[in-house]
Amino acid sequence: MPESCGRQLCFFAGLFLFVCFLFAPVVAQGEIVVRDDVGHEIRLAHPARRIVSLAPHATETLYAAGAGHALAGAVAFSDYPPAARSLPQVGNYTRLDLEAILNLKPDLVIAWESGNPPAQLAKLRAFGIPVFVTQPNTMEDIARQLEAYGRLAGTEALAGRAAAEFRARLARLAATYSGRSPVRVFYQIWKGPLFTVGKPQIITRAIQLCGGVNIYGHLEQMAPTVSLEAVLAADPEAIVATGMADARPEWLDDWKLWPRLAAVRYGNLFHINPDIMQRHTPRLLEGTETLCQQLETARKNRQRVR
Repeated sequence: MPESCGRQLCFFAGLFLFVCFLFAPVVAQGEIVVRDDVGHEIRLAHPARRIVSLAPHATETLYAAGAGHALAGAVAFSDYPPAARSLPQVGNYTRLDLEAILNLKPDLVIAWESGNPPAQLAKLRAFGIPVFVTQPNTMEDIARQLEAYGRLAGTEALAGRAAAEFRARLARLAATYSGRSPVRVFYQIWKGPLFTVGKPQIITRAIQLCGGVNIYGHLEQMAPTVSLEAVLAADPEAIVATGMADARPEWLDDWKLWPRLAAVRYGNLFHINPDIMQRHTPRLLEGTETLCQQLETARKNRQRVR
């Protein structure tokens, strides 16, 4: 074989190996397949580049998973982190603006099972848009969601670190507080009507992690309404109210009208920012830590008053 032919063969062989190396990651990655919280398989040919979030908690968790760069739009009240406030809005989670969503040309929509209208989600699917449905009911669900969003958006490494940090912090809180003496808790979302949280709610699990007992943790509804008389009869040792943001709701002090109520007698009327407690995002651990500290105060007050 002439020397020139040998050189040509070496050149083409080298070129072939370079091309194989260049495209190997794409071939290895292949189709992205992720199962959502209601059991649907979401299939993407490549990481999502234009995501529309239909719930504030989903928007926040997407940012935490490193997928903020891929967000093309979100619903109203998607206000954390601050960058989310500049996203185009597509209605609110209970009344979606389908035209606005379609105009953003999403290649993935993140929906909320207990918040978004099913009929509108069905219409999005009819347009061929992949819809990942989220419903985080446990602490571990938040970690899994971080990982799922990382796979969908191609940010697995960052999302994996965020999930690992979340699980480690969760384990530390559980080790510190879950074995403490029980405190009976009434978690008050609003005054009129009296809304609380039931058994399926992630907040009930946060209360348990802190060594508390949700006095309505046996109810199957997510957010049941209860009567004033029933709360008084249950005689909770601590009342934790939310209200609006960091402001302590004035109506929390209405409980002082019943001085024989254990929570009033012990001075255990607490407030917590709903953004870090009622949004099922990694920041829930901030709310849980605050709650645990409040229940620790309740234990000390129990000893002081007795």
